[in-house]
Amino acid sequence: MNKLNYILIFVFLVSALNSVSAQENEAAVPDSLQENDRPTLLILDISQPQGFNFWDEPFKGNWAGIFVSMNGLDQADYSMYTEVDDDFLKPTLWKSNGISINLIQGSVSLQRNRNFIGLVTGLGLDIQTYSLNQNTSIRKGASRIEPIYLAYEDNQKSKFSSTYLTVPALIEFQIPINHFANRLYFSAGVIGSLRLSTHTKVKYRLDGKKQKLKVPGDFYLNDLRVSGTIRVGYRWINLFATYDLQPLFVDGKGPELYPFSIGLALITF
Repeated sequence: MNKLNYILIFVFLVSALNSVSAQENEAAVPDSLQENDRPTLLILDISQPQGFNFWDEPFKGNWAGIFVSMNGLDQADYSMYTEVDDDFLKPTLWKSNGISINLIQGSVSLQRNRNFIGLVTGLGLDIQTYSLNQNTSIRKGASRIEPIYLAYEDNQKSKFSSTYLTVPALIEFQIPINHFANRLYFSAGVIGSLRLSTHTKVKYRLDGKKQKLKVPGDFYLNDLRVSGTIRVGYRWINLFATYDLQPLFVDGKGPELYPFSIGLALITF
């Protein structure tokens, strides 16, 4: 065997050994490293995370709750009475109060993809009391309301009260504040009321003993009334005002007086 044959055999053996070594090294490579050599596809998830979504929250108005108010009578016209009887129904504002108990509420959003504007209605009970001059009350006369002048002992108190069933029709606007954590709201509209009862009440002393005289009646009041209202609030502060759009008494049956109320919420639901 000549030298050329030896050289060819040597080259063949070296090539075979290199091939076997390469196969062993490839088998020793971890799967994780092989996978890293493959091209990868980056996928971005832009969907909203699971949990609270502000836009999915239903619109909720601000009618339900317990409210208190001060009451007054505006645009007084006593032209059908003598001068002696002027202002016999002038209430003391800070002593004249009311309470509204609104237990039922319905809200409807006016927006498809937002919940800032909506309509609000419901049902409530409204008790309005007017504190009169301690020596004055009223009675239902043959054709109109007549004043009564009292002559009891000291510490007299005279009041005139009515109870109404109320139904509001409001449009409400809400403004998100503090990254949607709270809302400032403003609403306006009308409140329709049905009178349920009315009475006068006089407290006095007779021979040193406390006495109370309560007289129910309709007193020529309008059974139905419509009031304009505005309401505004933020968190625990909720204020409102109402003004009747028609006189307190039936036309020609008493002085022309327009009731109004200014108040705030004690509790909201």
